[in-house]
Parts: sequence; C-alpha cells; structure tokens
Amino acid sequence: MQVLMINGSPRVNGNTTIALNEMETVFKKNGIEVNTVQIGNMDIRGCTACGYCYEKGKCIFDDEVNKIAPMFEKADGLVVASPVYYASANATLIAFLDRLFYSTHFDKSMKVGASVVCARRGGCSSTFDELNKYFTISNMPVAPSQYWNSIHGREKGQADLDHEGKQTMRVLAQNMTFLMKSIELGKKEFGLPKYEERIFTHFI
Repeated sequence: MQVLMINGSPRVNGNTTIALNEMETVFKKNGIEVNTVQIGNMDIRGCTACGYCYEKGKCIFDDEVNKIAPMFEKADGLVVASPVYYASANATLIAFLDRLFYSTHFDKSMKVGASVVCARRGGCSSTFDELNKYFTISNMPVAPSQYWNSIHGREKGQADLDHEGKQTMRVLAQNMTFLMKSIELGKKEFGLPKYEERIFTHFI
C-alpha cells in the first residue's frame, strides 16, 4: 500500500517536516510505502478556469501538478501538510491542491485523507478545516487522531519539543493505516460503493 504526503511548507526540514516524519515512521513500520513531495517552495500558479483539463484530463500548466497526479492516482492515502499563514494554508499549497483535485478525473473514492497543520500559536483549526474540504468533496474518508492534527513551533526545529503534537501524528498514522487496510479488505469483499448519477444544480 502507498501513502502520498504533500509538504506545503517552503522551509526544507522545518517544523512541518517534523510532523510528517513522525507519521512516516509509523507507516513504514506497518509496511506502507511513503512518497513525500515538498511543493511549498516551488513556483506553482493557481487555476485560471481555462477548461483545458476538462477535455484533456490534465492541467494546461505542465508543472508539479501533472507530475504528482499519477502518484496520487496510485496512492491509497493522501496526507496534506501546511504551516499556518493568517489562519490559512500556504497559498502555494492551495494553488497546487485546487489544480490537482480539479484537473484529475480518476476516482478518488475511499482513498484515505489526512491534513496536518503547524503553527506558532493560533489558526490551526481553520487551516485544518480548509484542507479537509478537498477530501470530503471527493468521497475520501478523513482519518482521525486523538486531537486535531496540529503541531506547534515557531523557529525551525521547535516542533520537536511538542511531544503531544508528535504523538498526535503517530496516532493519526496508525489510524490511517488501519483505515486503508480495512478499506482494501472491504473492496475485495464488497467492492466500492455504487453511487447515483451525479446531479448538478446552480444557485441562480
């Protein structure tokens, strides 16, 4: 089984990385393959609503979004992590996720999602909610933990002192592993849920 982890921090080996490393240790102990990509320090533009992906199944801007899309398709789980800026996620990460989720046409149903946020002090809950919305609009179950998936630290490396935050990450990875393996068993026994034909309405 595979997990794709997206690090939305522009800082290499910063506090967000500390959180993801805690999760990676648990995944690997449970035989889960982990692919981590750091996109917070890349030049990734936002969606222009051009409609190219609707016809072609990939984004018109041939950058990391198109490179990572096949990894997302193969993955059984997706972890999205971000530092908190003004009670929101890193803008580069949001641009990436908007285009990744919208431009890819493969079925994301029952891929397990988890968001991870890192802040000096406040804004974690709103950022956590913001990132979870990508999963819940895509039929992706959201993995829980013993607390909201946050870790704290300001200066580089300070999150290593947040022992509760690190434990929250380990519990999150354990729960995510359980969900992915359970869903895989469920697919073999029952198959994926059968959905109704999608209804689209417009509020006009």
